[in-house]
Amino acid sequence: MNDRALLARAVELAGRCPPSETAFSVGALVVDAAGEVLAEGWSRRRDPHDHAEESALADLGAGWRAPPATTVYSSLEPCSARASRPRSCSDLILAADVDRVVFAWREPSLFVDGEGAELLRAHGVEVVELPELAEAARAPNAHLLH
Repeated sequence: MNDRALLARAVELAGRCPPSETAFSVGALVVDAAGEVLAEGWSRRRDPHDHAEESALADLGAGWRAPPATTVYSSLEPCSARASRPRSCSDLILAADVDRVVFAWREPSLFVDGEGAELLRAHGVEVVELPELAEAARAPNAHLLH
């Protein structure tokens, strides 16, 4: 699988997010072991409180379980806490039994303390950070990063 190309697609999806003063613009993909994109999501796609990973996983249906070697690609580290909903994206990823997460940009502590990578690793998920795409992931969020 080409992690960089798939993560670049997730970063592109962040550009579809309606701007917000209270949430990051994030894009996400769910990809199977063969590299097939199973679902795409982005922040505020259907509802002002939607997160990207939540949106992509929701497209796969309630109770969906990831086949072995499934990866979630996200432009931003999956959240470990939320103000708007009871379940964080890290919780949703764990509930779906996703094996691996690849992200570009660590969540700044602007809205909540970002500890998604640590939480996922503590539960046995392989977490890969590709910081060379972090600048592109920050671009749709420039208005928040004064």
